[in-house]
Amino acid sequence: MNQPLFDRMGADGPWHRRMWQLALPMILSNITLPLLGAVDTAVVGHLGNPQYLGAVSIGALIFATLYFSCNFLRMGTTGLTAQAYGADDHDELRAVLVRALVIAGLLASIMVATQTLIGWGAFSAIGASDGVTASGEVYFYARIWGAPAALSNVAMMGWFIGMQRTRPVMVLLIVVNGLNIVLDLIFVLVLDMGVSGVGWATVIADYSGLLVGGFIVRKLLVGRAGNLRWRLVLAGERIRRFVSVNTDIFIRTMAVSLAFVLFESLAARMGDLTLAANAVLMNFVIFLNYGIDGMAFAAEALTGRALGARSKPDMAAAIRVGGIWCFVIALITVLGFIVLGPVLIRGLTNLTEVRAGASTYLPWVIGMPIAAFWALFLDGVFTGTTRTRDMRNSMLFSAALFVPAALWLPDVLGNHGLWLALTLLYVIRSLSMGAIHWNIGRKGGYVEA
Repeated sequence: MNQPLFDRMGADGPWHRRMWQLALPMILSNITLPLLGAVDTAVVGHLGNPQYLGAVSIGALIFATLYFSCNFLRMGTTGLTAQAYGADDHDELRAVLVRALVIAGLLASIMVATQTLIGWGAFSAIGASDGVTASGEVYFYARIWGAPAALSNVAMMGWFIGMQRTRPVMVLLIVVNGLNIVLDLIFVLVLDMGVSGVGWATVIADYSGLLVGGFIVRKLLVGRAGNLRWRLVLAGERIRRFVSVNTDIFIRTMAVSLAFVLFESLAARMGDLTLAANAVLMNFVIFLNYGIDGMAFAAEALTGRALGARSKPDMAAAIRVGGIWCFVIALITVLGFIVLGPVLIRGLTNLTEVRAGASTYLPWVIGMPIAAFWALFLDGVFTGTTRTRDMRNSMLFSAALFVPAALWLPDVLGNHGLWLALTLLYVIRSLSMGAIHWNIGRKGGYVEA
């Protein structure tokens, strides 16, 4: 089983095509995520008061933290599914999906049942002004009811990617985010529901996506070899591996989330205008993450499949080709931010003070793609090969250095110091993960390790 899965004909040409076949649907669909955030920002940014912009930004951050902390449902499911796919284990393909959906349902139920405690703790920790907190709570207590659908959609997307099927993910995300955008405009601008309308638009869109995703899953499984075996779903060894992988990812993801919570909290304490300006620029950071993640998702699928098939040539090709394209995407993103950054800021808000603040700190966002692309790509490689402990340790190390930097630098440089600290977080992640990647290669590569 050491033969390449794809005929390279002595060159990487077919690998470039295969990488883009998987990555392009993800990149196109991922664009809808920052587009949705931009529409949310633009809709409330034109309501005439910066507190609404800060409220939706903080509310969205809370859900990003909740859902991002459950991102192991996507990442762990992708790696385990891709390895089962590479090993032609069709029963395990079904079992991985069911395990992920069961856990998604349990986690969502806990979130809904404890929503009052979560809301109180989150808004107290961030410490925004009374006006921002009041409006943010309205958004939060509306959107929380979409948690069961949102987490199930995350699990299904991970399974689709592991199955080497990224077009269903594109369909799912376009349906969810496209409908969300339309409902945003209707609920806020037509029905005048304010920030509550933004929250309920997301809830309706998430449940619509759940219906679409379930239909796609059924279509992919009908006629495929294998069966759903509950004995396999509940097998102790498989569950232990599933839990181990996802626990590492959960810890890593919580560290990422808490870093961004700290960033937002420190910005909130600088005043509503600084918080609003950073909220505008955070759309650029989200765009960067989701743009490069499209290629990283492809790397997850292909490295996981190569590991399942025990193919060292395929592993090497997937890493080489994926890394090249992540760097290219990062350069294109830098150019895009330079050319379109001022235009996008003007489009996201009509508040003169917020525009001025966002323009002042825009250079930090312009340099972010170069600082971040290597870490984001290796996230994909480590996930596909289930090197989750290494990924966890790298993030914990990076966060341990980020926290003192974020607490100290703003005292010296103001909001510039806060953006410098965030840039350093990405740089440290890139360097530490790069060192781990090099060490794995020195020991014979991911298949041997």
